[in-house]
Amino acid sequence: MTAQPEPTARPGFVSDYLLYLLAAASDGASAQFHAQVRKAGLRVPEWRVLACLHDRDGEMITQLARIALVEQSRLTRIIVQMEDRGLVVRQSDPHDGRRVRVFLTASGREVTQALVPQASAHEAALLARLKPEDAARLKPILHALLEMLEQDTPE
Repeated sequence: MTAQPEPTARPGFVSDYLLYLLAAASDGASAQFHAQVRKAGLRVPEWRVLACLHDRDGEMITQLARIALVEQSRLTRIIVQMEDRGLVVRQSDPHDGRRVRVFLTASGREVTQALVPQASAHEAALLARLKPEDAARLKPILHALLEMLEQDTPE
């Protein structure tokens, strides 16, 4: 009996599917850093809020939800819990009292100032493991993809 040659290995749908690859890469890279986030006493969505406020203190909850990748009603509950812990404070927008803005407290700023450099170092270590030309292309490609998707998303 003659042995059949093994079929050439082909990637399956999932293992070569862009959305899977993006999610798996994010999950794998994030898991390493999220251990540091939890060590700092935060949940991942709380870290995302703090990181967003580090860049854009006083952001409205609707924008924070979009940037922090958290559904708005869930984010509102998270913000309340963070406010109870003294990490953030909510204030009405002086120009439109219906809008609520979220600000870092001194305690929230302290936590953020400790974690942001750790996040940057983690990112640098990940990128250093790639070929330099791949590392240089990765963020511009992802920015272009996100920009395209934003243009496709109705307000």
